[in-house]
Amino acid sequence: MLRECRLIIEPEPADGAWNMAVDEALLESAIRGGSATLRWYQWREPTLSLGYFQSLNDIDLRWRGLPQVRRLTGGGAILHDREWTYSCVLPADQTLVRHPYDLYDVIHKAVIAWFETTCGLTLSLRGATHHAESEPTLCFLRQDSHDVCFHDQKVLGSAQRRRRGALLQHGSLILQRSPVAPEIAGFCDLAASTAFLDRRSSLAEFVAAAVGDVITPGELSVEELSAAQTLRAEKSTKAPPPSGMEQPSKA
Repeated sequence: MLRECRLIIEPEPADGAWNMAVDEALLESAIRGGSATLRWYQWREPTLSLGYFQSLNDIDLRWRGLPQVRRLTGGGAILHDREWTYSCVLPADQTLVRHPYDLYDVIHKAVIAWFETTCGLTLSLRGATHHAESEPTLCFLRQDSHDVCFHDQKVLGSAQRRRRGALLQHGSLILQRSPVAPEIAGFCDLAASTAFLDRRSSLAEFVAAAVGDVITPGELSVEELSAAQTLRAEKSTKAPPPSGMEQPSKA
């Protein structure tokens, strides 16, 4: 558990370039000694995010016309639409940075506990990784041991990126099927209920309490906001990722 954690709950959905720019700005802030931050956000329109090393040529033609961004993290493409998304950024001096996979467990188990205590629904960790000979393009059709599943369907997956000692983890909790990716069932579809959809803040606060001893509601600093505005224009899939970077990990 962290000593302190800033909690940012974005009040309005934003476009994909902005969402990814803010995550990167928070990571850069953590590199400079900024605070640990847990951020929750949503997407203004259906948006495809590509894994860091994923080629646009691998993407199905039906998604080529959607807004596209490239994540800092690896793994398959994610169709962001009807979901709650989080990011957690830790500076290098945090204990969890030395054991990064533990952060998956902290956040994923907190999400599982929230659904059980708040909704009376049982989710679980997949517990084993299964790689197909030819992996599907979409991340939510792949399987990893850290996946959070409901009725054996992946509903929450996360990925990490380490940069100069700091750590970024972000993940998507799929709520409902997207019309542009109907093969991915959301939690509401599987539970046949939308009763919890107005409780995003409750989930965010519950997860924050599992992450940090002292939770401080906050917002982006002036420096982070300026960095995000600069980075936003760079969030394009047209340029290949730079070489020689640390390998991102996924879940």
